Amino acid sequence: MVRITIRKKKQQAEYYIEDLGNNVELVMVKIPGGKFLMGSPEDELERQNRESPQHEVTVPEFYMGRYPITQGQWKAVVETTERIERDLNSDPSYFKDDYENYERWSRPVEQVSWLDAQEFCARLTQKTGREYRLPSEAEWEYACRAETTTPFHFGETITTDLANYHGVDQETGKNIYSGSYGRGPKGEHRKQTTPVGYFKVANSFGLYDMHGNVFEWCEDDLHKNYENAPNDSGAWLLGNQKTTKATKKVIRGGCWNYSPKDCRSAFRSTFDTLNLFTGFRVLRIPPRTLE
Repeated sequence: MVRITIRKKKQQAEYYIEDLGNNVELVMVKIPGGKFLMGSPEDELERQNRESPQHEVTVPEFYMGRYPITQGQWKAVVETTERIERDLNSDPSYFKDDYENYERWSRPVEQVSWLDAQEFCARLTQKTGREYRLPSEAEWEYACRAETTTPFHFGETITTDLANYHGVDQETGKNIYSGSYGRGPKGEHRKQTTPVGYFKVANSFGLYDMHGNVFEWCEDDLHKNYENAPNDSGAWLLGNQKTTKATKKVIRGGCWNYSPKDCRSAFRSTFDTLNLFTGFRVLRIPPRTLE
C-alpha cells in the first residue's frame, strides 16, 4: 500500500469575510502574487496536449473564495438581488440532501452555466459594493498549485481520503478509466458531491476543494493548447464574452464523477451543457489603496 505524504507549509492565510445575510458568510483568502510555470511538464502522467507548452506566468495578488460557492451562498445572493442580465434559479442543484450531518446548504452549487456564474458575480458585486468575478485560468492554476509543481498540491498522487472523485475503475464505451493515479491506491466513488471543506486538507494558500468535488468555471475561452499564450494572468479570450455558442469556456479541478487524472492542477477542459459536475468560486482583485 502506498502512503500519501501531504505537503504542508506553515503560513497563516490572510482573509476577510463577506456577510451575505441569514448567517451565510463568504470567506475570501488573500493569494500572494508571484510567478509560476503554467501547464504540465512533458513527463507528467496522463498529461494532455492542451496543457502544453509550459510557460511562465506572472500573477499579481488577489483574493479567492476559500471554497467553491455553496448552495447557501448562491441562495443568499440570488434571493436578495435583482436580475442584471438573466434570471437565476435560487435552488438549481441536484444534490440537496444532508450529508453526514453537515448543514443542508453547504454543498457546492452545481447545474449552473458559465453565464449563470457571470450573473451571480455581477449580483454579488452589486450586493457588496466590491467587484467579484470568475478567476482566469492562470489565476486558478496558480492558486491551486500554491507554489507546488506536482500534479496535485499535496503531492504526486491522490486518494479518496483527500478529495471527492471517481476512485474506482470505470468503463465508458471502449475506454477504461482508472480509479487510481500513478502509484496511488484506488478508493471509493461517493456518487455525489460532498460539503465544501469536508476534506480537512487546505493547500498552503488556505484553499480547499481545489481537486475534485465540482469542476470550476474560469473566465477564459478554451484554446487547443498554450501556443502564443500570454505571460500575464489575464483571461485569454477569442470570442464574444456575452455568449458561449461561439466559444467554449474553461473548467478546472476535476469532480466527484471523473477520474483522478482529471483532478490534476494542470487539467483543463470544457462543457457545453448544464450538468451535475460544474460549479465555480469567485475572485476579487484587492484595491490599490486601503478601503
